[in-house]
Amino acid sequence: MKQLPSITGTQINYYFVCKRELWFFSRDIQCEQESDVVTLGRLLHETSYSDKKKEFQFDRIKVDWIDLEKKVLHEVKKSNKAEDAHIWQIKYYLLYLKELGLNGFTGELNYPKLKKKTTVILEKGDEEYLKKVIYEIQIIESGETPPPIEVGKKICKSCSYFELCYS
Repeated sequence: MKQLPSITGTQINYYFVCKRELWFFSRDIQCEQESDVVTLGRLLHETSYSDKKKEFQFDRIKVDWIDLEKKVLHEVKKSNKAEDAHIWQIKYYLLYLKELGLNGFTGELNYPKLKKKTTVILEKGDEEYLKKVIYEIQIIESGETPPPIEVGKKICKSCSYFELCYS
């Protein structure tokens, strides 16, 4: 069995959303506890799908819930603004399960506020791409300084790291 480096879903998500946020996170510089957006997301996560089994954890991977009968892992998200990052986060989880010998799983993004679901599968080429992403995450996190600010990103205005980047 091949072994993936111990990377979290949050790291994969941050890689696609903001590499600077990924670098701060890798240094345990966390501003989320002060963020109303994060608090709302946490509340939505805790109250949505309350009849489902919550949070399965494998090493550093934490999945919101798994339907073992249908072999579907679920992630609950507040908004689909960063859906590409959410999709790659689930694809990473699917690859991680595959590396553990747990094959045949699919993923589902659940957006309860939007009443939307998105099915996610690990497609041909995704494994190699994710391994490249993991390598790039390791490079970013080992850097002496944070990556430069990506000017003009709409998501920055609602980011909990906004003041840290723009002060």
